[in-house]
Amino acid sequence: MKKRRKNRKIEAKSTRFVKNLISVLLIAYSSLSIFLIGNTILSSFKTKSDLINNTIGWPESFTLENYAIVLGEEHFFRYFLNSVVLVGVSLICLEVVASMAAYGLAQYEFKGRGFLQNYFLVGLMFPIQLGILPLFIMLTKAHLNNNLFGLVLIYTANLSFPVFTFSRFFRELPTSVIESARIDGASEFQIYTKMVVPISKPVIFTVGLLNFVQLWNDFFLPLVFLTKTSVRTLTLAVYNYSANFLANWNKIFAAATIALIPVVIIYFLFSEQIVAGLTGGAVKG
Repeated sequence: MKKRRKNRKIEAKSTRFVKNLISVLLIAYSSLSIFLIGNTILSSFKTKSDLINNTIGWPESFTLENYAIVLGEEHFFRYFLNSVVLVGVSLICLEVVASMAAYGLAQYEFKGRGFLQNYFLVGLMFPIQLGILPLFIMLTKAHLNNNLFGLVLIYTANLSFPVFTFSRFFRELPTSVIESARIDGASEFQIYTKMVVPISKPVIFTVGLLNFVQLWNDFFLPLVFLTKTSVRTLTLAVYNYSANFLANWNKIFAAATIALIPVVIIYFLFSEQIVAGLTGGAVKG
């Protein structure tokens, strides 16, 4: 009995230590992230001379000159619109395809189901950059280079994480309700659209935001496939300023802050749904 109590005390102490360590690491990471984001925003209101003499700190005097310069650039609004269209259409396609695939894998028994589940899981191990050469060849042959639709296809095909997330959620759906709907004569598509989708809003928002951040900040694929000025995205605009870093130092912070605004707005608007989706609180068996 004494040994058991002693072992329990040791396990409790080790558990508390691990939790405290994780908490400290998370607080440190969050503090560093907040500091870097805050400094970026503050730097966007500094003059070039103020940035040189006061790289980290409160601006000597706030100025909107950097934003005026960036927003006055000839193609800046075009870049912003391209990013909105590209990310918006990609997210819609990705959510629809991934949710349908995940629902089928989670709710139906069929030959090859295990293979498909493992296939999507294996996709999590390989970054999309490894397939850049065959993707480039395929888009070139399909005449979809320098075309936003071509990049939409690539983003939509990146299904591994969305399918994995949706599948975990759909496995917890109450099968009795779905079976009742089938007995009442509802088609599989009606069950999916009128029953599954409404109760899946938390996980839909979660997958949407996580992929939104990834797609909105994506630099590599637009750099490879969108070389024309008319189809470039906002991340490429920031890259254009960084090509001559010292000359465009003030512009970089302003452009980066503008690119950050949509992510922050969407996070604060849908933060509750995102937490519910991550904790799987929408459906409880």
